[in-house]
Formats: sequence, structure tokens, C-alpha cells
Amino acid sequence: MSNAASTPNTDNAGTPPARKKGLTAVAAVVLLGGAAYGAYYYLVANHYEHTDNAYVAANVVQVTPQVGGTVVSIGADDTDKVKAGQVLVKLDAADAQVALDQAQAQLAQTVREVRTLFANNASLSAQIQLRQADVSKAQNEVSRAQDDVNRRTPLLATGAVGKEEYNHATSQLASARSALAATESALSAAREQLSSNQSLTEGTSVEQHPNVARAAGRVREAYLALKRVALVAPVDGYVAKRSVQLGQRVQAGTPMMALVTLDQPWVDANFKESQLQRVRIGQSATLTADVYGKKVVYHGKVLGLGAGTGAAFSLLPAQNATGNWIKIVQRVPVRLSLQPDEVKANPLRVGLSMEVEVDVADQGGAVLAQAPRTEAAAQTTVFDNLQVDADALVKRIIDSNLGRASHAQATVPAASTTPAHKGA
Repeated sequence: MSNAASTPNTDNAGTPPARKKGLTAVAAVVLLGGAAYGAYYYLVANHYEHTDNAYVAANVVQVTPQVGGTVVSIGADDTDKVKAGQVLVKLDAADAQVALDQAQAQLAQTVREVRTLFANNASLSAQIQLRQADVSKAQNEVSRAQDDVNRRTPLLATGAVGKEEYNHATSQLASARSALAATESALSAAREQLSSNQSLTEGTSVEQHPNVARAAGRVREAYLALKRVALVAPVDGYVAKRSVQLGQRVQAGTPMMALVTLDQPWVDANFKESQLQRVRIGQSATLTADVYGKKVVYHGKVLGLGAGTGAAFSLLPAQNATGNWIKIVQRVPVRLSLQPDEVKANPLRVGLSMEVEVDVADQGGAVLAQAPRTEAAAQTTVFDNLQVDADALVKRIIDSNLGRASHAQATVPAASTTPAHKGA
């Protein structure tokens, strides 16, 4: 057989045609794939920033007593759902009740004492009028005695009036003058006494008198202390980390349990600093939770970017001004909102891991908040009635000691240890 018959077909470069076609096809596929990926990256992927360094967060409210006492009742346990205003813990109220009783008695006594001050003004005014009448009478006596002396003086030289009679007249004049001085001193003392008493009452009323206000303040303080032996939930939430036990003696500020508001969670996504160039407030985001997997997708928006990196606010911040320095890419927390209906359908827990993808195509938002908040970030109304009830109790005590008890008792409930709070 000849050499030409046994050699396969090759081109001028010595490459088999089939192999060349295969390489060409692979190159074409790679080029098309690269072009497709480039188009996808430019049109789609380039508009998103992704991170799996994200975690669910929510308000965690620490329940702590405002007064000290012994725990006598626990109304909620871990995992329980509670409503705002619900009693969580009760403390022994005996000492607080005694203090309130003493404060009420002191206020009642003070009101009566102040009433006496106002009544003394009228009594002292009457005393002044009486002293003025005595002064007028004494002045008349001085005038009469002076006339007697004036009539006898010329008669003494002629012998018509004896020396003894004249001396008697001058003695009566001196006595009348002494009596006048005494009555004028008594009048002056009465005026000073009235002025002194008026300085304690002028410009005010019994209800607004400083002594009454001071005693009323003690009643309010004791009333609030009595009400605060019942610790109520400030917000709706779920109980976590209950540490309080029956019979435990607690001081003000002792942590007893925590309330987690799982119905209003958010996500803190920690993006690398190199990813923040196009992140803006208001951009939309999609999120998935590891607990549910990819089948449950949450939707949210960027609420704001942190004012610093996590390392800057850590307990032991990095000391980068050292010789052994290694650059580490920092992360900045970005807060993302969640839609309440999606959270209600698929509840989350504080600390759960999330994957976040932010659509950065919209560049119309700001990098940082531009205006201060105009509304409270969180608030509760469960404590509002305490001050109102304390004021009503004070008014009842004052009115009852001023003779207006019937109206006060019709409008003010008696003090008790049962809270009358309403939910937020």
C-alpha cells in the first residue's frame, strides 16, 4: 500500500479537520458564553449587591422594676406572647401601701393647717380693728386729760385750784398718754402679725400653697411607688430570658426578663466597604432566611446606612497604628426593612441568618439621612394613666379636707395595687 493511501487528511498546518472543527466550536461556545455573561453582568448582575453576612434584629425590651421589693407573682414565662399593659411581675405592696397611707394623712393635715393660716388673716384683721378702736379711745382720754390740765393751769396761780387737784390732773394726763402708747404698740404688733401671716398666704390659694404642693408631691411619689409594684409589659412581644424567681428580693433596675417585638423586625446586613459605593436609602432588596431556605422570599427597602464600621464600635476597637498592621476589609451595617405581611406569614427570630440582595440600579436616594426624625422611633402609652390617677387622688384628698369631698369621691377611684393601664 502506498504512503498516500495510509495517511489521514490534514491541512497545510498538519491539523486534522475534525479536531479543528471541534476546537472552533469550543472557542465559539466560550466566546458566546463570555459574551452572554458579560451582557448579563452589565444588564442585570451589575445592578445588585449581595451579602450573606446579615442577621435579623428587633427591639429587645428589658423589663426592670422601678422600685425594690420581694417578688410575689410571675405572670409570664419564656416563649409566652404578652400584650402591652399585661402584668408580668408583682412585688410585695405592703411597704408601699403604708407609705401611701402616711403621705395621704400628711397631705390632709397640711391642707387643714393651711386653711388655718387663711382663717387667721380674718381673725388678725379683726384684732387690728379692735386695737384701732382702743387707740381712738386712748386718744380721747389724752385729749380730755389735756383739757383738764389746760383749764387748771391758769387757776393755779390765782389760788382758785389747789396744788393737789392740779397734780391729780397732770397725773391723769400722764396715765392717759401711757395708755395711748400701749394701745399704739398693740396696734403695731397686730399689724405686724397680720403682715407675717399674709406673707404665708398672699398670691396663692389653699390648693396651690407651697406646703400643700410639697405634701401632694409626697402623695404622688408614694402612689406611683405603689402602682409600680406591678410590672407591666410596655409593648406587645414575646418573653425571653426570664430570670426572676418567686420570693426573690430585687432592687430597682434588676433585669427580670426581656420582651422581643417579633412583629416589627428588621435586618442588619453587613456589606463590605467596597460594596457601598452605589447603595442608597430607599433601594429595594430581596431577602431569604436560612431557616426557610430559598422557597420563602422577603422584600424590603434600605432604611439607612450605619454611621461607622462594626470595628469602630466594638468593645475592643482595632489599634491599627501599630507596626504589625494587616489591611482587613471593613464592613458597614445597612438596615433593611421587612414587609409586615410577609413576616406575619413566615415569622422570624432575632439573630437568624439572612441572605440579602440589594437592587442598586436606582441612584436617586441619599447615602445618609438628610433630615431629623419627626416622630418617635418607638413609644408606649401604658404608663400615661399613672400620673393622671395620682393627680386625681391628690385632688380628692384636698377637696375632702376643704369640704368638697362629695364631688371628688365621685370622680376619683381609690388607690389600689391593681394596675389600670391600657394597651399601647
